[in-house]
Amino acid sequence: MKYLLLIYMEENAINQSDREHCYVESGQLAQELHANGQFLSSAPLHPVATATSVRVRDGKKFVTDGPFAETREQLGGFFLIDAKDLDEAIAIAGRIPGARVGTVEIRPVIEVAGLPKN
Repeated sequence: MKYLLLIYMEENAINQSDREHCYVESGQLAQELHANGQFLSSAPLHPVATATSVRVRDGKKFVTDGPFAETREQLGGFFLIDAKDLDEAIAIAGRIPGARVGTVEIRPVIEVAGLPKN
């Protein structure tokens, strides 16, 4: 089953040096997951100040600067994995460096027929 691991943290929770180390650790985890056939995708996100939100109501598009929700912790990146079950996804989420300073939310992915495959 596919799981999306959403990494939330305060943007200033770590300094730039720690952030670079986090990228290295995340890359190592991604390589290990790839070797095990579990890695599908991963990426950090630019700061929340670069976010744009789009809503369509009654056929009208509304575009606003900023994230969807104002919260203390922001979505900072993700891993898309293939795991046999939730327990395995939880074990992988616990190895993501961002889990040490923030939260990793685990969401099962609904596979919809007819979508393009990578």
